[in-house]
Amino acid sequence: MTLKTTDPQIHGLIAQEKKRQSETLNLIASENFASKAVMEATGSVLANKYSEGYPRRRYYAGNAVIDEVEELAKDRARKLFRLPLDWHVNVQALSGSPANLAVFAGLLEPKDRIMALDLAHGGHLTHGSPVNQSGKNYQVFHYQVSKKNGRLDYNNILKLADKVKPRMIISGFTAYPRSVDFRKFHDIAQKVGAISMADISHISGLVAAGVHESPIPDFDVVTTTTHKTLRGPRGAIIMCKDRYASSIDKAIFPGAQGGPHENSIAAIAVALKEASGAPFIRYAEQVVKNAKALAKALQDFGFRLVTDGTDTHLILVDLSSKNIGGKQAQAALEEAGIVTNKNMVPYDSKSPQDPSGIRLGTAALTTRGMKEREMGKVASWITAVLTDPSLASTVRREVKKFTDKFPI
Repeated sequence: MTLKTTDPQIHGLIAQEKKRQSETLNLIASENFASKAVMEATGSVLANKYSEGYPRRRYYAGNAVIDEVEELAKDRARKLFRLPLDWHVNVQALSGSPANLAVFAGLLEPKDRIMALDLAHGGHLTHGSPVNQSGKNYQVFHYQVSKKNGRLDYNNILKLADKVKPRMIISGFTAYPRSVDFRKFHDIAQKVGAISMADISHISGLVAAGVHESPIPDFDVVTTTTHKTLRGPRGAIIMCKDRYASSIDKAIFPGAQGGPHENSIAAIAVALKEASGAPFIRYAEQVVKNAKALAKALQDFGFRLVTDGTDTHLILVDLSSKNIGGKQAQAALEEAGIVTNKNMVPYDSKSPQDPSGIRLGTAALTTRGMKEREMGKVASWITAVLTDPSLASTVRREVKKFTDKFPI
């Protein structure tokens, strides 16, 4: 029996969501489209198996095949990210946030000091936000981007590190559009005796393709989600130097999780194989080309961009000089079939629920086959809607015709 016959309500909702994704322009920087092969693995019989523990050390019988699946995913991660022999891989974390919290639990003591980028400046909730467990369990000192140009100021980061003497320094960003100098971060951590951790969730596909500098092998720990620029399923990978492996593994299981989702781990393995070929390198290169093209087109239309551009897949648009806020802009664009997310900009005078900016990303549009020429068209629609929100319905009709040319 099929889903359509056994549960027509859920089947119908899935069909609606497929239609929505097909007929809209997905500019959310943390989203992408997984391949049919990735989705096939996610929906496979591996979902039936409980595999508490690690390969060759399971608590249930019947895991011989599952062990091979998980080891294959780990091996592919090692190859893709060019890990040295003295590095370890864990693919069991259910998503990026549990992965980060497990690293903290494994390597830190309660109330240890952490340094990370302020959430309002492009950081992440799990990097010490007071509403997150990371902010409640540890003493967090946030560095900020330069007020002058919106970029990381490594000298100020070093000064803060000298003052704070943190146990861990995190380099990780959700709304920072420029490339990161991982070597400088690692040098700062070494100078103050801190563990260096890189959360590359947004840029891991670019790192894997060699389009962005890698924190490996300099850093001590690297975490990433697998569904953004890496174009896999929802999941996470933790990579670390061997001396941290046991502590982190124990923090995942039995510290935070029971049986891992082996269907998702198999899908991660599929995505890692897809990312290891020349087509993916060309894809990652095009993602950045498209982001630069979209950024320039928006600037030509008079928009102010944080850091005045981008080096990655991500663009942060500051609407404070426009007659529209981030919340209203997000709603108007969604009505027009252009899906974005409201986002704070550095030193924002507005609240997180109605910030001054919107965040854009080109990973999903690039997966659909769009290139620089199409980015100019997208920028013109964004401009039209944010200048006159009453044009949303007209733009949506144009977007619908446009997306028909780029099927998912």
